[in-house]
Formats: sequence, structure tokens, C-alpha cells
Amino acid sequence: MTHAAYVTTFIASDQNHPISETIPREIGSHHVDWLEPEVALDVWHDTPLTEIAALQQALMEQRTDVITQPAAHRRKKLLIADMDSTLIEQECIDEMAAALGLKEQIAHITALAMNGELDFAAALAERVALLKGLSKSELQEVYDTRITMMPGAKTLTATMKAHGAYAVIVSGGFTFFTSRVADVLGFDETHSNELEIVKGQLTGRVLPPIFDSSSKLYTLVNLLQARDWQREDVLAIGDGANDIPMLQHAGLGVACHAKPVVQQQCNAQLNFNDLSALLYVQGYTRSAWVS
Repeated sequence: MTHAAYVTTFIASDQNHPISETIPREIGSHHVDWLEPEVALDVWHDTPLTEIAALQQALMEQRTDVITQPAAHRRKKLLIADMDSTLIEQECIDEMAAALGLKEQIAHITALAMNGELDFAAALAERVALLKGLSKSELQEVYDTRITMMPGAKTLTATMKAHGAYAVIVSGGFTFFTSRVADVLGFDETHSNELEIVKGQLTGRVLPPIFDSSSKLYTLVNLLQARDWQREDVLAIGDGANDIPMLQHAGLGVACHAKPVVQQQCNAQLNFNDLSALLYVQGYTRSAWVS
């Protein structure tokens, strides 16, 4: 195996723009591994990250994801993931609001909060207050009819767990949904907010303490300490401003189809492919995936 400092993974999302065989020469590679011909390529190198960033920007027009990381510790032991708009395709609170005819009003607040333009706890309290009276049966209907898993989420989780990884959901959303999503996707534990429900209906309150950005980071740090793992052992994924501290602390923190503020503060971005592409980033060939 090469002794290069970094590995850069190139992943094509558009069959009309396959990975070019000229890329290794552009970087000045030590070694090249095809993870899937024309689709995913590992290039091992010592090239300064600033030069890789320029190449990454150029390849965005071809819908190619480019993720560079240290060559060591690329197979991760811990997957820690946001839920809303990361593991699922929706924001649960917006879909809950739709049941009351309030989706547009609440989705606007959600978008501002997820882009870091509003205080998370205050925005959460404001939105949940508007949902007072929503019944538990309506919550179940929202889950059954409106919530869909993000493409690639189950494959990512199943493959990592098959190779010994531990998987945790950390969400500013609600336990009603995180518990169900965890069951479907095979996550080991969840941490999120608890809606207060009395006589089968939402009271419009969230039970304290509020699970926010600092809570996500705290959970990550505690998991590492409890299992004697290092930051380099972690793959963290998220899309909103409340994910940034967690993403920045992880060995590999990936902004997945993320808000602009998150993309600006994370070196690793997944912009075009689904979540299964993060298996290539860990060095798994396509034949090693667990579906």
C-alpha cells in the first residue's frame, strides 16, 4: 500500500460524465484504485488540499463529488447522522404542520433555522407551539404517508454495520420519528427531542432539555470516550446549521446536500450522489455493499 498522506475519492453521478482517467495525472498520484469503473476512483497523493479544492470546483459542473481525507483511518467505526433532510427526505415538523394547514408558515421558520439565521431552540419552541392539538394518531399518519427514507441511507448503514460499525441518530427533531426511522434503517440508538403529549394530543411544548447543536457534539464526544475511539474513527453526516459543530469534530464530517452555511464550513461535501456514495469514500468497492 502506498504511503501517501491523502486519498481523494471521485464519484460520478452522471453517466454522461464518467470519471476521467486523466485525473490521477492532474493530481500527481502515488497510486490509483478503481472502486467501480468510470464511476468511483481513489487517488492516493501528497498534493496540497488547496489544489484539490480547485479541481473539485471544476468537476462540479460534471456533477462529480470529490472528497479528500487523510489516508489513515478511512474505514469508520461510528456513523453519527442527522435525520431530517439527511436520513429522510423531509423535515418532519413541516409535514406535521401540513396536517394542520400550516406547512408554508412553519417551513419558512424551519428553513431560516437550518441555515443558521434563527436561534434553534427559540425557532423550535415557536413551531411546536403552533402544532398544539395535533393528535398522536395524526403523527403516525404523517410518518406512514409523508416520510420517505433518503436514497442510499439503508445501504450505507447496513454495509457499515456489517463491517462492525455503530450507528447513531442525533436529531433536533422528535423521538416519535427518530425511533421509527432507526428501526427501518438499522441504527443502534437515537437522541432527539421529546414532544409533550397529554391525552393523545400535542400540548405545544417540547420536554426539556432541548436537543440542539451542542447536544449533538456532546453526544459524539461521549460516544468516543465511552468506546475509546478517536475522532478519526467517525463519519458524521448532516445538512443544517445545527450539525456544524458535530461535522467539524468528526474525522470525516460530510455536508450532505446541505444548506449554504454548512457547505461553507465543511471541507467534505456530498452534493450530487446519494448516501451510498459515502461507502466509496471509505474504500468499499461496489461489490462489497450490503443492500
